[in-house]
Amino acid sequence: MSKCVVIGFLGTQLDGGQGSARWEKWRPTVSLAQHEDLEVARFVLFHLPRHRALLDAVTADIRAASPRSLIEPVELAITDPWDFGEVYGALFDYARHATFKPAEEDYWVHITTGTHVAQICLFLMVEARYIPGKLLQTSPPKRQRTGAAGSYALIDLDLSKYNQIAQRFAREESDAVAFLKHGIETQNAAFNRTISEIERVAVRSKEPMLLMGPTGAGKSFLARRVYELKQSRHQLTGGFVEVNCATLRGDGAASALFGHIKGAFTGAATERAGLLRTAHQGLLFLDEIGELGLDEQAMLLKAIEDKRFLPVGADREAASDFQLIAGTNRDLRQAVAEGRFREDLLARINLWTYTLPGLAERREDIAPNLDFLLTRLTDQYTQGVRQTRFSSEARTAYLRFAMSDAARWSGNFRDLGASITRMATLAEAGRITEADVAEEIARLAGQWQVPRSATLNAPNLSELLTEEQLAALDLFDRVQLEAVVRVCRQSRNQAAAGRALFAASRAAKQSVNDSDRLRKYLAKFGLTFEAVVSPAQLH
Repeated sequence: MSKCVVIGFLGTQLDGGQGSARWEKWRPTVSLAQHEDLEVARFVLFHLPRHRALLDAVTADIRAASPRSLIEPVELAITDPWDFGEVYGALFDYARHATFKPAEEDYWVHITTGTHVAQICLFLMVEARYIPGKLLQTSPPKRQRTGAAGSYALIDLDLSKYNQIAQRFAREESDAVAFLKHGIETQNAAFNRTISEIERVAVRSKEPMLLMGPTGAGKSFLARRVYELKQSRHQLTGGFVEVNCATLRGDGAASALFGHIKGAFTGAATERAGLLRTAHQGLLFLDEIGELGLDEQAMLLKAIEDKRFLPVGADREAASDFQLIAGTNRDLRQAVAEGRFREDLLARINLWTYTLPGLAERREDIAPNLDFLLTRLTDQYTQGVRQTRFSSEARTAYLRFAMSDAARWSGNFRDLGASITRMATLAEAGRITEADVAEEIARLAGQWQVPRSATLNAPNLSELLTEEQLAALDLFDRVQLEAVVRVCRQSRNQAAAGRALFAASRAAKQSVNDSDRLRKYLAKFGLTFEAVVSPAQLH
């Protein structure tokens, strides 16, 4: 049977006492020698040089209570027991030179006595396994009795033994991921991985986050959920402030973001705090950040880095400690190359960048989102009085269409939300029928149909290519390029154009990037998507 060895600091206050009355007092170190069920083979007592008299007294009392216990005094050259570096260094030197025999002895590291700094350092010694033992905590008796030993408890720092703790941490992380997704059980593996990482970053980092993706992909929704998650962890005390930068134009943009003082310009009758100050201690979501002007971008960069900025017309800086999430449906690197976005600002907000796929790229998630949107709509508009539901046939018919290539979902979740709203509103007696679904499918097909005039008018490739390039084109390549350009100009962005062009072939692949396929095709002709949709940029 292994011998018990107690290692700890001599308690200069708790272990002291004079005369016979000291035995009526609970003394942590001495109490360990008073337990009938505990036999301590050896006491290792750390002490400072100035406490030798107390050491002798405590040693004598331990021997009186437990004659078989050995006492091993260890004098530590510590001048300030509250100096972390000094205490840790002394304990580290002891642990490095001490001889431990774990196969023969059980080491209990007593953390009830000593300064708080000493207790923390002992904890670190055990956690790092410099001392191969367990932590020992002693407590006085609930009712003071002469000679009462109180109680003791061991704390094992081997977390691998605490399955409940490990399960709790895993459950907390899983719950946070589900919270970010609003409880929607999505099936898209890439999206789930993205949300899982966003959860970890949200609770561990204060740095800016950049959400990329097409309009309607859920950037605003996710930003608000990140805010609510951080708020629930007591990481934010301020509010959630959201602004679409596309709505900030001209002289009013700087005023809206950074505020202004009274009289800063004509019409500035009162002072304005601005959105950055409103977001103090909270989260600021700047959607479509690529639409900001260059001057506002420069001011924003300073505000992110220094937490200070200059309101319009002011000669004194204002302060705001906010966390930033930016959103965009543009290629900001391309915008940097074109001089429309500052490279230093992109570098600052590009630490945590995530691309949210559009609905057409997450067709397996249409079903759970369908149920979620229908339930939310019912609760919002009917207060739960009438539950609107699909008939089984109607739901099957709608999902068959929604998950097919015929459904473009160019507006992403906005299209889906509008579609569910229309069917729920028109449904009789709270039941969406096959007839309701047929009408809605026809409505969506018409909404996404390319105007006939657009299909008849071929693009003028001379706007995009030089005479030499045009002359070198085969008729086949010319016709194909014209068709691609036409689709690009009819699409909201490069990703949407890629989905339209490669809808059939992508279905046979597990992992595709339609946007990248389109980019590479255009690059063969020295073109970019932005140049195709705005030929004036070439001149």
